[in-house]
Amino acid sequence: MNYRHIYHAGNFADVLKHAVLARLVLYMQKKDKAFRVLDTHAGIGLYDLSSEEAQKTGEWREGIGRLMEAELQPQVAELLSPYLSAVRSLNPDGGVRLYPGSPKLARMLFRPQDRLSAMELHPDDHNRLARLFEGDYQVRVTELDGWLALGAHLPPKEKRGIILVDPPFEEPDEYERLVKGLAGAYRRFPGGTYCLWYPLKKGAPIKDFHQALQDLDIPKMLCAELSVRSDRETTGLTGSGLIIVNPPFTLKDELHALLPVLKQVLAQDRFASQRAFWLRGETQPEER
Repeated sequence: MNYRHIYHAGNFADVLKHAVLARLVLYMQKKDKAFRVLDTHAGIGLYDLSSEEAQKTGEWREGIGRLMEAELQPQVAELLSPYLSAVRSLNPDGGVRLYPGSPKLARMLFRPQDRLSAMELHPDDHNRLARLFEGDYQVRVTELDGWLALGAHLPPKEKRGIILVDPPFEEPDEYERLVKGLAGAYRRFPGGTYCLWYPLKKGAPIKDFHQALQDLDIPKMLCAELSVRSDRETTGLTGSGLIIVNPPFTLKDELHALLPVLKQVLAQDRFASQRAFWLRGETQPEER
């Protein structure tokens, strides 16, 4: 309950997560049928990067701040356009003062038939999120532990959905909890597209985490990771990863185009790295 995303909004981890989320939303819209986004740890939805909290860390400057100023090759610019256009629309005078969290970004990309269920447990953050979407019939905001939402809110009535699980990782067992949460959710809604976020940092049990996911025997799981610096001299966040269950068939190739550019733009030292590979599914060697 201590985690507040305002200190980290717009950082390199948000860039990866939100770029992929935007691609998932657009892919779902290739069919006319409605779908639902379930955001289990939604935060406040919209972040003021000029606030004292955001200015204290300044993490956004090495994340969305860099990306907004980068010259991108046409293919990558097109892939990032839904995400970056949403950010620009919030900042019509230029620069980046307002930044959309996951629920706001998804909502900005919606068609009239699409829906959002946003869960937030922190009372103050829930209240701010509820005010942000007050009167919006396409959004339901609930004060609830996001882990419980994986049971209580699946499957969605639309029978199509993106489930974003982005826990704060305040507890040492969060990796295990992420595996258990996915296992239970997948049993209830095996047709959903799941996007699970996790941190990369010194000592993180990534190998065991990946193995535990593979042991779930879920047919298709794609992994994307981006590290912006070495973890040798810090215990803080040095990168982040996403596990995408039931990914769009186009996503692997899109990641191969996006990740090298994100690494180049967001790198903080020469040890920056990226990779996209199948944890389960189409058997291919890991690519870095």
